[in-house]
Amino acid sequence: MRHYETTYILRPNLGEEQFTEVIDRTNAIVTNDGGSIICLDRLGIKRLAYEINKEAQGYYVYLNYAAPGKTVNEIERIFRIDDRVLRYLTVKLGDDMNAEAIELEKQRIAD
Repeated sequence: MRHYETTYILRPNLGEEQFTEVIDRTNAIVTNDGGSIICLDRLGIKRLAYEINKEAQGYYVYLNYAAPGKTVNEIERIFRIDDRVLRYLTVKLGDDMNAEAIELEKQRIAD
């Protein structure tokens, strides 16, 4: 498995229920492919640097996880289809993550 972080921005007018739905679906993609969620931060509504699809604000979500490469492809495919997602960015942080490395990373972030 590889170590990734994905930050995505949702439309701010969706409401808490739909925010949770998109986040849960994204987390399910990671876990169903055998990946592991290391950290999930719901950063909330923030002002965008410039308008995206006529939106001046967005709901930011940060996801740090370990998963196979095909998982990233599936997450980004779903984000391209879903109109509720304004923008997303995935960054590969490392190539090799085993169970021990995942636990160490969780502890590092918790501290």
